[in-house]
Amino acid sequence: MSYIDGFVIAVPTANKQKFIDHAELGDGVFIDLGATRVLECWGDDVKDGKLTDFRKAVQAKDDETVVFSWIEWPDKATRDAAMAKLTEMMSDPSKADPRMDPNKNPMPFDGKRLIFGGFAPVVEVGSQSTS
Repeated sequence: MSYIDGFVIAVPTANKQKFIDHAELGDGVFIDLGATRVLECWGDDVKDGKLTDFRKAVQAKDDETVVFSWIEWPDKATRDAAMAKLTEMMSDPSKADPRMDPNKNPMPFDGKRLIFGGFAPVVEVGSQSTS
């Protein structure tokens, strides 16, 4: 069964194109490591909640837009192997991929406010469903 890594980020609205450029360069690494799809979604209708919401989750400021992203993997084993490779790339400069080099492809957002997690699908409905 597939596996999903999900992300929510606050990106300065003025950095929209920088974010797109960053993602277009770096997201290919995930595909090369076995991901089947990567989606980067710019907030378009993200409302303030009464108790919590996407904006509060990442402490988005008035001049920031919430980005919701995910990486689809064929299974958790592929994802775990990819994450091990990414960790290795980040700890050993000789194995680094230039697309992930923060000097060549800097994050146009505050990475400390990025939230992420891995998720195992439990229900899938739609044209790609195999059940």
